[in-house]
Amino acid sequence: MSVQLRFAAFSDVGLIRSSNQDGGYASPNLLVLADGMGGAAAGDVASSVTVGYLAALDDDVHGADDLLPLLREAVNSAHEDLMQRSEDDPELAGLGTTCIALLRSGNKLAMVHIGDSRAYLQRNEKLTQVTHDHTLVQFLVDRGQLTPEEAEHHPKRNVIMRALGDTPGDVELDESVREAIPGDRWLLCSDGLFGVVSHETIKHTLRNYHDLASCGEHLIELALAAGAPDNVTVVLGDIVDDEKAGPAQSQEPIIVGSAAVDHHRPTRGGNSAAARANVLSSPPRTADEETDTEPLDEEEHHRSRIPARIAALLAVLVLIGGALFGGYRWTQTQYYVSSDAGYVTIFRGIPQTLGPMALSSVVERSDIRVADLQQVARERLRTPITRSSLAEAREIVDNLESQLAPSSQPSSSASPSPSASPSPDQQFTWESWGIDPSRLFGRDEP
Repeated sequence: MSVQLRFAAFSDVGLIRSSNQDGGYASPNLLVLADGMGGAAAGDVASSVTVGYLAALDDDVHGADDLLPLLREAVNSAHEDLMQRSEDDPELAGLGTTCIALLRSGNKLAMVHIGDSRAYLQRNEKLTQVTHDHTLVQFLVDRGQLTPEEAEHHPKRNVIMRALGDTPGDVELDESVREAIPGDRWLLCSDGLFGVVSHETIKHTLRNYHDLASCGEHLIELALAAGAPDNVTVVLGDIVDDEKAGPAQSQEPIIVGSAAVDHHRPTRGGNSAAARANVLSSPPRTADEETDTEPLDEEEHHRSRIPARIAALLAVLVLIGGALFGGYRWTQTQYYVSSDAGYVTIFRGIPQTLGPMALSSVVERSDIRVADLQQVARERLRTPITRSSLAEAREIVDNLESQLAPSSQPSSSASPSPSASPSPDQQFTWESWGIDPSRLFGRDEP
């Protein structure tokens, strides 16, 4: 059976970032996503260079046995290029990027992956995360030191243990080859999507938006509606039976984000409250962007602008007032766990202030002393642990209660194994986990 790969790709700078450091590429035989990091222009460079090396594979027809070697060679070439650039230009020191690439030959799909961007596969109504995050928190989850829920709010959740770029050593890729089965839908995405949009919502969108373009646009809108604190990029591919494919899709590849010419354009913003607030703070249009009109004399020009300015001012005030009121009401539906007066405490609201007004208040103060907790638990509380309901916040408190330091619990006669991993109450160090800190990447917080 012969198959086709229908494709789409979308990227948005988001509502907080000033530039797009994500890069994406989609064509009938190749899907690529790269999420750059390193600050300033370094992230843009890292992701766009990587996409460029992989896009070169799209020019030729490949045999199934050649797919992984070709991907591996392209990724290593990109890594070497980035290493050289960081050596030649001090401003690019520390640049890096994640990478996922999916290359097709007939009904075979080869994939390489490094970093914390993700590939999902929807098959028979089931959505599966195919890639494994190369992050510190995932490493700790794999070792049983954190739960997946704890990992979502861990203070070191942005630390990436594998990436391309300015880091010593060989590139360590996850590699796989799969069948391209008609009906499959692939999603490659940066953490700007899955970091703010739930797995269930992504699954619902992939299942219910049959048109790829509509599906991709909606995923971007969901991230924007959630505040889009990071760049958000999605690359989509549908496997279709060649005989049932219908009219052929254009074979021209789609290039988005840092790899595209227009990657500095502002966010589309969507229709969310967060997007409308962002529009209010956007810079005014330049003279070159204004529509040419018949020039007015100075007095007429001044008079004509007064009503418009008043109307615009009133509209802005109404929007700001509505956004502030709606935003405050939303904050009071949220909860978080933090410390107060030395005790583990549940707050209603969010851990922020608006001028002199605090956006949270104490709901329940437990009898758990923060000082009695193990070191890992105390570290967790350095950053408020947010939840969307009081019941979920209470579960966090119960979990923390189970992490009291040994001196606060009944003693046990059991002796630890000499080969056991460091106990959670010991001070965390990279070396205690056998991790070389020089090989870690840290994302900038938005």
